[in-house]
Amino acid sequence: MGRFAAIVEDAAVSAVAGYLGTKAMEPVSMKLYERESEQHRAQEDEARPGPPFQVAAEKTAKLLGVKFTEQQLQQASMAFHYGLAISWAPVYGLLRRRGHLSPVPAGLTMGSTMSLIADEMMTPLLGFSAPNRAYPLVTHVRGYVAHLAFGFAVAGVTETAWCLRGRRP
Repeated sequence: MGRFAAIVEDAAVSAVAGYLGTKAMEPVSMKLYERESEQHRAQEDEARPGPPFQVAAEKTAKLLGVKFTEQQLQQASMAFHYGLAISWAPVYGLLRRRGHLSPVPAGLTMGSTMSLIADEMMTPLLGFSAPNRAYPLVTHVRGYVAHLAFGFAVAGVTETAWCLRGRRP
């Protein structure tokens, strides 16, 4: 397989892995949320201006001068939600192929990095969430654990695809 074809194949695998990683992450996050105290959930709900991906879609539309119907806003919100995951998934492949990490450390590193950069830094900095201090510590821990689940799911999907294609590093 040529270099370009290998890059295209890895990009396709990453897109699928990012989508499925999000599908794996969501129930983990919800289960952890359900186990939190009512006080912590109330504090988070009070601080939160809305789902960050929806706030991102609303702010981006406003910046571009676009008016969305409710259905279009939902679609744009999901595009932000899954788009972020799909755009992060290639980091796993880079950690495996260029960083020479094994699957578990690569999954942990990718999930941790996504949590810290996307959730803890970019989201509040861009105004897609309240400032970090507005949320209880348990909210940050839940997000971190959910992103670790994302990293492991991306690793599992990617490694399976690579194994089936005979392309594991």
